[in-house]
Amino acid sequence: MKRADLDMTLAELEQAAELVYRTMPPTPQYAWPKLFKRVGAKVWVKHENHTPTGAFKVRGGLVYFDKLVRTQPAVRHVVTATRGNHGQSTSFSAHRTGLEATIYVPRGNSSDQNSAMRTFGANVVEFGKDFDEAKEEAAWIAAEQQLHWIPSVHRDLVLGVASYALELFRGAEPLDTVYVPVGMGSGICGLIIARDLLGLKTEIVGVSAVNAPASAQYFAARKPVPLPSALTFADGIATRDPNAEAIDIVCRGASRFVLVSEEEIAKAMRAYFDDTHQLAEGGCRFAGRAAARTRAHGRQDGRRDIQRGQHRARAVFGSVEWRHAQGRVNHERTDAGLRAISGNIESGPVVRVRIGFTAADATLAKRALRLLQSAGGIPVIEGKRLIH
Repeated sequence: MKRADLDMTLAELEQAAELVYRTMPPTPQYAWPKLFKRVGAKVWVKHENHTPTGAFKVRGGLVYFDKLVRTQPAVRHVVTATRGNHGQSTSFSAHRTGLEATIYVPRGNSSDQNSAMRTFGANVVEFGKDFDEAKEEAAWIAAEQQLHWIPSVHRDLVLGVASYALELFRGAEPLDTVYVPVGMGSGICGLIIARDLLGLKTEIVGVSAVNAPASAQYFAARKPVPLPSALTFADGIATRDPNAEAIDIVCRGASRFVLVSEEEIAKAMRAYFDDTHQLAEGGCRFAGRAAARTRAHGRQDGRRDIQRGQHRARAVFGSVEWRHAQGRVNHERTDAGLRAISGNIESGPVVRVRIGFTAADATLAKRALRLLQSAGGIPVIEGKRLIH
């Protein structure tokens, strides 16, 4: 994909949005009062957890597959790689169009994501230690077996994804700043494209995890900076080798990047549940944490996003992605791996988490326990013992 491939018109974007609306309505967006109180700014949240897959990625899948079946009717089997949301988009859209889908995920991938993709009819294959190894294997298999390869970033995927940005910019009051998590880059590219087509001046800020900073380092160096690992529990941004073409777009259209730690992401997930009564993945909730931290500490150039003593609200953005009402809690993974983490939401804002592990994994499990407990004192069940 070249930069020229993303030269879209507003008419194309509106047409893509109408295609998306044949399957799902526009998602809501709210400015939550408790977030305003917590952050000290008016925070608009785009609730992409209200899509058929619980994530914004499905918009791109709907547009991609619509064109695929019209222009390449001989294609009957597609292959891609994912940590979850892109895979759910692929499996959902493939099922709707009658195509077979094989989706590669890394070993130890979210069981919740894997089961959701299988429920939509996909064949899920576990391979490699992380997303990037799974992606390399999936691309090789697609070429070897002459199957249709779906990349993480493609013009039609970005065109569909950009429909959420169109809704956001047209539905909310004028936005000063958008904070958006960056994995492979389709979401932030969609925001940049929609903003530019609408002629807006909104600042777009990318957000990465300290433990998976490849996109932020690429942005800073203006060249690829592949990393040996991306060990963050925020699945959606856990890549060590981002898409070069997408990041080139980001370098031209985003103003800066913010890095947030695992502890900050976990605490923000807890705060988000308290303030909006909704659960957010780590990969999207850290955008809100970045907004809050920028508010507290001021921008890198010495100016503050909201000037103290003034009442003008600075609008910020965090996209929400969560799939199932039972509220599975994301977890920190290592190469050795934790065996399972699952949870359920009980009455009130308390999350209880059950962690299963073998004796060999006990040290790793303790790390996960400390991480979860740092998110505001979440009680955790270890075996039959409740840890406070």
